[in-house]
Amino acid sequence: MNKKRVAIVQSNYIPWKGYFDLINSVDEFVLYDDAQYTKRDWRNRNVIKTATGLQWLSVPVDVKGKYFQRICDARIADPIWQKKHWSSISCAYSKAKFFPEVRDLLEPLYCASKWHVLSEMNKAFLESLCLFLGIKSKITFSMDYEITGEDKTERIASLCKQAGGTEYLSGPAAKSYINEEKFNSIGIKVSYFDYYGYQEYRQLHGQFEHGVSIIDLVFNEGVCASQFMKSFKSRSTGSVEEVLCAKS
Repeated sequence: MNKKRVAIVQSNYIPWKGYFDLINSVDEFVLYDDAQYTKRDWRNRNVIKTATGLQWLSVPVDVKGKYFQRICDARIADPIWQKKHWSSISCAYSKAKFFPEVRDLLEPLYCASKWHVLSEMNKAFLESLCLFLGIKSKITFSMDYEITGEDKTERIASLCKQAGGTEYLSGPAAKSYINEEKFNSIGIKVSYFDYYGYQEYRQLHGQFEHGVSIIDLVFNEGVCASQFMKSFKSRSTGSVEEVLCAKS
């Protein structure tokens, strides 16, 4: 029997490096956007570092009268946010070592694309950043499968099974609610990713902050970004990436 590791997480807007480590640690990463949209959460916002401190970047979402809408149904309310976010990002990272390279990656997403559905936008950003980082994991939506089960654990286990998973990899916070027996009963092993022990990288604007958006890492470390993540195995001696990083 072929082994397949699956993670199932709600989509986030330009999330932190740990989110991408989780993606890189599985064969298939399912965006659980059938879940209810929650305000003031990571679905539509994240944090960057600026010369004046941490700054939230929030994508405006239409929530009026839509108290129980799903993430996949959440629509972006105001297109002006794209230019505002890109302006803030450019101002914060224009002096970063790899700004020109990362600008070529991100600027089209902000300035050449018009986004209307939050889930679709989040997925596009995730896939572009994964490509830059060298992450090849398959990214799908929970809507690609049939959601069944009476509680959250059963629904996640069902999704994992439908995706052909033999192991479910979760963030550590899920230990408080996951019933592992429900996974084990259908032949799925449960494991947890450890987010502790990240090393620091060169970072602009004062005291080091681990919990900021992944774009902080890629702007500052460029092709070497994966060396500051936990899911990447050591590169072979003499590789092109090692030579570039040694010179940077």
